Amino acid sequence: MPSFKIDLSTAVVFVATAPEPKMANKKTGERAVDRETNAPLSTVGLLVSDEGEGNLYQVTVLETGLPEGGLTPGMPVKVVGLKARDWENEFNGQKRHGISFRATAVMGA
Repeated sequence: MPSFKIDLSTAVVFVATAPEPKMANKKTGERAVDRETNAPLSTVGLLVSDEGEGNLYQVTVLETGLPEGGLTPGMPVKVVGLKARDWENEFNGQKRHGISFRATAVMGA
């Protein structure tokens, strides 16, 4: 499925929730990895404020795209390469759909 770039050039972005490991299977504890690089993935909650509107996004990012010092809630950040992709799947007979967000890196502003 195609992905779409998100322009954050006029937005202010803050960390809402600290990065956590993204899980491929919560029952087994299997960690999600990038299909191309096999690098582990994390998820970080970001508050994006632009044009008088604020939205909370759960963004997947390569663990290598996060700063070594970590990210803490309330911290202003710069997001590199944010893209959105729609998805749809069937789980236990129920169709589900949504939009996933992926960034190349999230770093202190």
